Amino acid sequence: MKCIVGLGNIGKRFEQTKHNIGFEVIDYLLESNQFKLDKQKFRGAYTIERLGGEKVLLIEPMTMMNLSGEAVGPLMDYYNVDPEDLLVLYDDLDLPQGQVRLRQKGSAGGHNGMKSIIQHLGTDNFKRIRIGIGRPTNGMSVPDYVLQKFSKQEMETMNKVIEHSAHAVEDYVSNSRFDHVMNEYNGEVS
Repeated sequence: MKCIVGLGNIGKRFEQTKHNIGFEVIDYLLESNQFKLDKQKFRGAYTIERLGGEKVLLIEPMTMMNLSGEAVGPLMDYYNVDPEDLLVLYDDLDLPQGQVRLRQKGSAGGHNGMKSIIQHLGTDNFKRIRIGIGRPTNGMSVPDYVLQKFSKQEMETMNKVIEHSAHAVEDYVSNSRFDHVMNEYNGEVS
């Protein structure tokens, strides 16, 4: 079984913020496939469904972003999911808005949600989709920037990115060759 995790912060005030783009992709997958996060355990909302004929565990941690590993680690242990079958979707300041970068493994790159997952799993050997949100301008602090909602214009771009990322997830689930999925989906979304 593959495990797909979208990172974000819980609560109304964080909905549609830059930091919650991982949740947005999971929500897109849920809605387009008529799934619901109908279970809660270990501080995570999740469901187990068939996507592209494959069994998949979809998770949104119900922790704050920086504690995401507290939900992901125990759920993966409970369902006996190997880290090699994990794919995490999250925002990335170091990529321009509209860019998507899939990676087989790697460091947290300064992302506290990823640091938490790596710490709880004891490895960084899992797949990820980094979704570019760009860096703040005009002297805005990083925390203020990532907790800011997308503008209407930005949301037009990000809706395409969300759909693109969701298709990458679907292709990954049905195609075990992640390198092929990387080749297809890495880059700027237009």
